[in-house]
Amino acid sequence: MERRRLQGSIQSRYISMSVWTSPRRLVLAGQSLLKDEALAIAALELLPRELFPPLFTAAFDGRCSQTLKAMVQAWPFTCLPLGVLMKGQQLHLETFKAVLDGLDVLLAQEVRPRRWKLEVLDLRKNSHQDFWTVWSGNRASLYSFPEPEAAQPMRKKRKVDSLSTEAEQPFTPIEVLVDLSLKEGACDELFSYLMEKVKRQKNVLHLCCKKLKIFAMPMQNIKMILKMLQLDSIEDLEVTCTWKLPTLAKFSPYLGQMINLRRLLLSHIHASASISAEKEEQYIAQFTSQFLSLQCLQAVYVDSLFFLRGRLDQLLRHVMNPLETLSVTNCRLSEGDVMHLSQSPNVGQLSVLSLSGVMLTDISPEPLQALLERASATLQDLDFDECGIMDDQLLVLLPSLSHCTQLMTLSFCGNPISISVLENLLHHLIGLSNLTHVLYPVPLESYEDVHGTLHLGRLAYLHARLKELLCELGRPSMVWLSANPCPHCGDRTFYDPEPILCPCFMPN
Repeated sequence: MERRRLQGSIQSRYISMSVWTSPRRLVLAGQSLLKDEALAIAALELLPRELFPPLFTAAFDGRCSQTLKAMVQAWPFTCLPLGVLMKGQQLHLETFKAVLDGLDVLLAQEVRPRRWKLEVLDLRKNSHQDFWTVWSGNRASLYSFPEPEAAQPMRKKRKVDSLSTEAEQPFTPIEVLVDLSLKEGACDELFSYLMEKVKRQKNVLHLCCKKLKIFAMPMQNIKMILKMLQLDSIEDLEVTCTWKLPTLAKFSPYLGQMINLRRLLLSHIHASASISAEKEEQYIAQFTSQFLSLQCLQAVYVDSLFFLRGRLDQLLRHVMNPLETLSVTNCRLSEGDVMHLSQSPNVGQLSVLSLSGVMLTDISPEPLQALLERASATLQDLDFDECGIMDDQLLVLLPSLSHCTQLMTLSFCGNPISISVLENLLHHLIGLSNLTHVLYPVPLESYEDVHGTLHLGRLAYLHARLKELLCELGRPSMVWLSANPCPHCGDRTFYDPEPILCPCFMPN
């Protein structure tokens, strides 16, 4: 009876405070309530929902494990964005365990508690940034935070049918959202504890990951983690490992299960001298066939794939929908590959195209011309850096470039182009109203000798000529920068017209 009286007193006090008082006072009220942790836990059933966030924040900062455990069970919102609170601090293991233990209690129940709405525990550190600030006093209105009420219609229906069934909400699994970077030594105690929880309760606790990055980690460890993940939750995947083809083949079946994948980055797949040509073809087919399942794929980035020469069409024909981004960099391609690329049904809606580091010197420019025409209505960013494009090839491409009406940035550094062809290029691009930045190579006339020694005076003069031409043609605000690899470190040195030096030239 005494506990009920205290609960009623707390309810009356905080309901009136939540309606008429600033968020800052709600925070102070939560801190005050935590002075009696047992009473705070007992009062959760009747506590107004607007007091939950400040009370949870205070309990989290104060490492009040029992209160946190109880609050998770009574959480009145569909999402608990814990990751934002974890950002920028060393999370106490016992605090994290308390939150997961609160989920354990819920998952052990056959029906949900009356007030429980929790569907998602979000451990990502860069999502739901506004949730906690709404209640911290930094926002003017308590009611500015949108709250999804997906279960509300069903709950109202139950209320009409029978008041007694309001507490009996059907059970659905809880999602735990994470962003993962898998690399050697990255699995700390917190992650290991989470994985153990998921392993024991995989049917009711779903580990979801929208962004997954895989670095250097043994394949057996990667497979163990992938088996714990809801692979259809992955939308963004980066694999930057130095794998050989057999390792990629082991990973391929997991890739095929990522049916909602939108962005894929894959780099540094090397040859394996120990396998036969027949086995190599089998592994490649096993990898490329997975793209048939990736029907949400919009962006593909592949870099340094040894096997791509002569097989680009094999990959593209398994991509089932138009791509928005295609980046094939530092790969060897044949003329047939470029021909297939220009004819692929997947490239007609590209907004980003990069062939940086793909040697095109000995490839006919006509397929590239056709490719640019195919994407001319949508292409916004084009990168032909370090492709070995010569004057005569670029001249063939100029009309197609002038048709790319949406183009915003063009980069073709590291190609041996003369100043006369650059001026010709400028005349073709001047009518593209969206084009704001062009990064062009140091003109051939700027070199003193065959060893690549730059004459900075000549370069400044030639750059000034282009700037003057831009002004004459009415586009003085279009940015044209020339760039050249630094002879010391290989990074780009920019010239506008004086060199913008890389750190090699900076004083210590």
